[in-house]
Amino acid sequence: MARELQIGDLLKRIKRQIQLIDNQDYKLVTIKMNHKGVVLREIKKGAEIKSNMYEVKEGDFILSGIDARNGAFGIIPPELDGAVVTNDFWYFEIDETAISKKLFLELTATTWFDEICKRGSDGTTQRIRLQKDKFFNQRVFLPEQDQQESLLNKLLSAKGSATDLAEEIDRQKQLLIQLKQSILQEAIQGKLTQEWRRQNPDVEPASELLKRIKAEKENLIKENKIKKEKPLSPISKDEVPFELPKGWVWCRLGDILELLSDYHANGSYEILKKHVELFDEEDYAIMLRTTNFHTKSRNSYKYISKTAYEFLEKSKVFEGDVIMNKIADPGRVFYVDDRNKPMSLAMNLFLLRIHGACNKSYVYNYLKASYEYIYSFTGGATTKTITKDAVKGLLFPLPSAREQEVIIQKIEALIEKCNSLEAEIITSEQHAQMLMKALLKEAFGPSQRLDSENKLGIEDLEIEQQGASQL
Repeated sequence: MARELQIGDLLKRIKRQIQLIDNQDYKLVTIKMNHKGVVLREIKKGAEIKSNMYEVKEGDFILSGIDARNGAFGIIPPELDGAVVTNDFWYFEIDETAISKKLFLELTATTWFDEICKRGSDGTTQRIRLQKDKFFNQRVFLPEQDQQESLLNKLLSAKGSATDLAEEIDRQKQLLIQLKQSILQEAIQGKLTQEWRRQNPDVEPASELLKRIKAEKENLIKENKIKKEKPLSPISKDEVPFELPKGWVWCRLGDILELLSDYHANGSYEILKKHVELFDEEDYAIMLRTTNFHTKSRNSYKYISKTAYEFLEKSKVFEGDVIMNKIADPGRVFYVDDRNKPMSLAMNLFLLRIHGACNKSYVYNYLKASYEYIYSFTGGATTKTITKDAVKGLLFPLPSAREQEVIIQKIEALIEKCNSLEAEIITSEQHAQMLMKALLKEAFGPSQRLDSENKLGIEDLEIEQQGASQL
């Protein structure tokens, strides 16, 4: 049997205001969002703190008045006993005549308490925060005292099962990532096409393809379509990371492509800022940025006008170009295979334009497979960066044009199988969530939904599968 209570019946806000001493050190608390817990923000002298401050104790349940709706709440850990917070942080005693502390803390690891904080918050877009009356006057359904221990045991059991299942799903995801990387690594070492080479012994050696690529680049230089570059250094035996199959050849990346860098706005960032403005709303062209390496979602794009696009003439991106990060996450690559809109290149990126008969997809997959190798050429004390010369000097395993096509076909077939496995993992994840909801419904007994009076019941509770117990 459930009973109806107000949040104010469960939580009693407390304040321990203290007088700061100028030359004493004080630990200041912050709370991470999304159930990430309570942590030390910084240590300051009392004289440096201008606000009224309040002391917290180990075991206090605390939340951020501003970000509680985003899961910013938790328990004060032992190392922050005696730390201080501003009045923007609320901390409480839990009335154990209404709910056991253990049960309440387990419930805060679910979306149940997130929803309470959302409904208890109000304000303008930039000033949304908890409102005292809205928060404390919310009504909730909870089991009677004599049923709470049984509920807690079922909740802990369900949470343990969910955690085990989540860990297994995460393990499968990691194995799938490793499998995809292994496929790419075996592709660039020629292991995927061993049988094909045995069946096709008379294929033209890659050395002939390399001669044609170099000849085409020379013609482009003569026609003033690309710039002449300084010769690349010969490849020494010590540089070679693995033995190539018969018919393949080592070359440098700069041998097979043209490497462009950044905006090319006459080398002037000030000129760039004057002529180029980025828009969130869709405009003439996409400005391809480092953030697009992590998602090709339409919503992550920034846009520029046609005038800006034409101004950045040498930064135009075309289908088949490969883009590489030079800082932050150097070596990560982006293959331009979608030309529904014009694209231009942003700062801190290299544009790799492949010339001749070298398969663009093969180059892209080589770069994806070689991230650790590429990253080894980065430098910088704080921000890792890879230089243009380092990229051009990267070793590149070149097979024949025909074998490149076969390699890409095999990669695509194997990755498709990986994608099917990934779909199965996602289905397992969805089933795990459904199982958790079913277990929670069983634990709480008859389902209770939000009614017109905003009473919260079990239908509004969903466990945070990876959230550990806050005790």
